[in-house]
Amino acid sequence: MTPPNAWWSPWRESESLLILHVDLRPSPDREEQALALLDEQEQERWKQFASNDARRRYTLCRGALRANLCDRLGCPNQELSFGYLEHGKPFAKVNGAPSGESFNLSHSGQHGLIGFSSQDGLGVDLEVRAPGRDFDGIGSSVYGPTEQGALSAASGDDKADVFYRFWSLKEALIKALGTGFSLNPSRFEVPGPMIEGERSGVFRFPHLPSEPFWLEDLGEPRFAAASACRLTVGDAGPSGGLR
Repeated sequence: MTPPNAWWSPWRESESLLILHVDLRPSPDREEQALALLDEQEQERWKQFASNDARRRYTLCRGALRANLCDRLGCPNQELSFGYLEHGKPFAKVNGAPSGESFNLSHSGQHGLIGFSSQDGLGVDLEVRAPGRDFDGIGSSVYGPTEQGALSAASGDDKADVFYRFWSLKEALIKALGTGFSLNPSRFEVPGPMIEGERSGVFRFPHLPSEPFWLEDLGEPRFAAASACRLTVGDAGPSGGLR
């Protein structure tokens, strides 16, 4: 159950996946609560951020992550710590032992998302749309030919929508894979039906055709967003879809 003073709330849920929305608006009381949850290493990192906005986003996201991981893992906050894989993707540990809980987080502007799953291979991304950028120019270096064509065909506000939609989908996939940007995003494209507007589908990286991922467009008027999770054999995606 979400505490009454929480700055996060359930946003999307299926049998295998929970995504929380994190409210990152300024709130001294919430920031103080969140900061108290961070361990010594996290508080040292908090001090290194150059701006108050960056410190606030980090504190509120990390505090929400800790509170919810402790609830899901049934452990006190002081027993929770984090390890990091080869390319920097974090994983949760309880008393030094890796847990079976997969998580991923993303934030942009005054919004954050945190995804949780009992299955390995989860990625979420959120992007607040910023108009007025050279979307075609940026897209030429990060999108494949079909994606570039769809972006070039869009105009006005639709161009920003298309750009950020594709970017959130591709970044969620990269985060689910866990290799960071050692994989150039222009080397793969989101599924064709999703380029044309479908909201979900099965995706396979060209170099890993035997590892399917379930990809969801979670965009809404406030921001573009997406989730990606590795599928097990016989799994056709989240049961019933996200609601």
